[in-house]
Amino acid sequence: MEPVFRSDLAMERWNAAKISHGRGRGVPGVTYRRTTVQGIGVHTMAVETQEASDVLCKPIGNYYTVSLDKTIKRVDDSFADTAQCISHLLRRVLPHGDHFLIVCLGNPKITPDAIGPKCSESIMVTRHLKEWMPQDFAPFSTVSMICPGVLGTTGIESANIVKGVVEAVRPHAVIAVDALAAASPDRLCRTVQICDTGIEPGSGVGNRRYALNAETLGVPVISIGVPTVVDADTFIYSMMEDAAPKQGRGEGMFITPREIDSFVAHSAKLIAYGINLALHADLTLEDIDLFIN
Repeated sequence: MEPVFRSDLAMERWNAAKISHGRGRGVPGVTYRRTTVQGIGVHTMAVETQEASDVLCKPIGNYYTVSLDKTIKRVDDSFADTAQCISHLLRRVLPHGDHFLIVCLGNPKITPDAIGPKCSESIMVTRHLKEWMPQDFAPFSTVSMICPGVLGTTGIESANIVKGVVEAVRPHAVIAVDALAAASPDRLCRTVQICDTGIEPGSGVGNRRYALNAETLGVPVISIGVPTVVDADTFIYSMMEDAAPKQGRGEGMFITPREIDSFVAHSAKLIAYGINLALHADLTLEDIDLFIN
């Protein structure tokens, strides 16, 4: 039986493919490079062919992995620099337009799944203000937001709720925020992944829901998320490389950091500020503080 490998992170799937397929330094059809933005480390990966997509189990598109090491170590100005880095990368993948819908996915009652709901607390929502005071808010983009909850509490698939809202407000693009699953504990709450391929909620924890992407919603979907859990089976196999794989030792269990509460609150605010900076020109962190408080 093949070992379980569950991860939402394109970087981890790329690394796993290099090992399992004996592909040395790369995977055909994938362009990879490391760089820095605002002094923050960024892994950039482009999946360019269907063959590469099949190998990585990731759609064709662009993936950015942002390091949170500096913010975790509380290096001076690291929050501002990382938020600016996220905003810069978002602007690379966002389509032209000034009307956006932010979809904050997840369950606020389950801390590792609360990245989206917590992020919603710091998003600058402007659609109603631009309708009521168009002159005062002319420099701002039109931004609306929804927290669709989860199927278990609403009885409705998140994708169906989001599709209905998209049809009602007609944004130029959707930005979906969600918690992700990693394969390595070393990446938990230490990276932000941004991609222009949409998202399939729950895929990393074996609970696949309907995808949110350009095909299902009719508009481009940018996803951004932070890994907050590792599947227990995946973790066991990574620690026991010489053991015969026996799926089910950790079935239904997930590993999350002890400090998950503070990690989720910090990461969600960081993502929100990055989104605000990306969507509204010439704002500062102080401007955002005044708006949301």
